[in-house]
Amino acid sequence: MAASVDDASLMRLALEEARGCVRHGDVPVGAVVARGDEVLASAGNARELLGDPTAHAEILALRAASEAIGTWRLDGCSLYVTLEPCAMCAGALVLARVDRLVFGARDAKAGFAGSLGDLVRDPRLNHRVEVASGVLEDECAELLRAFFRDRR
Repeated sequence: MAASVDDASLMRLALEEARGCVRHGDVPVGAVVARGDEVLASAGNARELLGDPTAHAEILALRAASEAIGTWRLDGCSLYVTLEPCAMCAGALVLARVDRLVFGARDAKAGFAGSLGDLVRDPRLNHRVEVASGVLEDECAELLRAFFRDRR
C-alpha cells in the first residue's frame, strides 16, 4: 500500500521518539500508535534504560495505546515505526489486531514484516496487518547507521 502525507507526519513523530533513545544508549527506534489522525501513544526503545529485553518501541507503544483506550484490541489503529518490526513485535501487532503497520527502514537481519519473514501477513493466522514500508526510509536508516557508527 502507498504511503500518505499523514504517514510521513506520524513517522516524523516516531523519529523524534527514536532520537530520544540515544540519550540512554538504546538503539534509536521509535513507534507511534494512531487511530485515524489521533495519536494514542508513542515510545522509543528502552531495553537498556529498563533492563527489559521486551522493551522495544513497538511493545511499549502498544501497551500505552491499550491503556489509553481501555482495551487490548487495537483494531482501527495503525503503528508507525522507524525500523521494520522483529518477530516479537510483529507477533504483538497481530495479537493486538492492529489494522496497519507503517515502517521506515527495512531490517534484513531481524525484520518480520517482509524481510526475514512476513508474520504480519501470514495467511495461517487469524489476523493480517496491512503494511506500508519505506516511509522516510532514508532518515530512519541514517539515524540507525549514525548510532552504530558512533558506537564503534
